[in-house]
Amino acid sequence: MSEVPDGSQVGRIGVFPGGLDWDKSGGLLPVVVQDADSLRVLMLGYMDREALQATLSRRLVTFYSRSKQRLWTKGETSGHVLELVDVQADCDADALLVLARPHGPTCHLQRSSCFEAAPHAQAAPQRTPALEIGFLAQLDALVAGRERERPQGSYTTSLFESGVRRIAQKVGEEGVETALAGVAQSDTHLLGEVADLIYHVTVLLHARRLSLSDAVAVLEDRHAVRAGGG
Repeated sequence: MSEVPDGSQVGRIGVFPGGLDWDKSGGLLPVVVQDADSLRVLMLGYMDREALQATLSRRLVTFYSRSKQRLWTKGETSGHVLELVDVQADCDADALLVLARPHGPTCHLQRSSCFEAAPHAQAAPQRTPALEIGFLAQLDALVAGRERERPQGSYTTSLFESGVRRIAQKVGEEGVETALAGVAQSDTHLLGEVADLIYHVTVLLHARRLSLSDAVAVLEDRHAVRAGGG
């Protein structure tokens, strides 16, 4: 398998096999995989030169298995593949960061992440602003799934079935309730109304074939203009 010669064949991928330090660790590089949408760390694996080339060409994350002594594509038996979005090398060119979209659980224990605590674990994972904001990506994906699949008994399905006008009306109602809670009610009530508003806005976006990430992109563009003195 030949190396990828230029970026035109791999989109915005930012790393190429020939520019990495394969000799430092005996031909294998550690690979941290993050969810491309939530940035949650999903797993750690290893790639040799051939595994990276396979990942770039097939757009499915492929590793070198140290136990099986061969290449293996994540999800090759379970179907829970990792769809490649981007690859970056660290400053020493001896470790890789992969951004991917998981199709199903990443962990062989059927957990979304290999770093997810066991269900019976006594200590809950530390909540951080980054993790909590990252949940919005999960919400966005969940709403997108409801829009596609329309499962019976789902409130989100009932909203989609009611049409864009009704969804927009709900957003308006939640917006008014949020404003009222902001000036006249407790912090707990305000947070509850804000959560309802975010959810219904997410549904409205998907009803219009858009997503939260599209709205965030607008915020990013505005920030870039203002930071640049515009």
